[in-house]
Amino acid sequence: MTGIDVSPADVKILNALQKDASISNVALAEIVGMSPSPCLRRVKQLEASGMIRKTVALLDRKKAGLGVLATVQVRLQRHTEAGAEDFGRAMNDLPEILSCWAMTGRQDFLLMALAHDIESFGDFITHKLLSMPNVRDVQSSLVLKEYKNETAIPVVPGLPARL
Repeated sequence: MTGIDVSPADVKILNALQKDASISNVALAEIVGMSPSPCLRRVKQLEASGMIRKTVALLDRKKAGLGVLATVQVRLQRHTEAGAEDFGRAMNDLPEILSCWAMTGRQDFLLMALAHDIESFGDFITHKLLSMPNVRDVQSSLVLKEYKNETAIPVVPGLPARL
């Protein structure tokens, strides 16, 4: 963190890039009301500060043959810091897992998982998750219909965002 306040121009840049990161610097500069060189410099500063973590392409999971999207709640057998860290790291190695969060409440972890079909999802639960040494049990819920699935983080003037 550099301690630099996020400027109104930064807010415009961040919001524009979250809508379309493939936009040219010239087009971005026009949207935010800057000339191209200072605009590019601000984008580079936002990247260097970590505010922009990375630029990615968002794929359509169904067109990629991944028809099953599910939330999976996981309870661990042993509630130690090391056990939780081991489980969290193991999730990074599973391509089926989109997201993994350590949680408060009855469940220790909440996962977002993808699979080609119900059978492959069942295989994933049985042969990968339930076979992990510290997993006590899992509960899953299949997504029937997506009403909203956004990746943009709201960045508005006046938020206490810091670079």
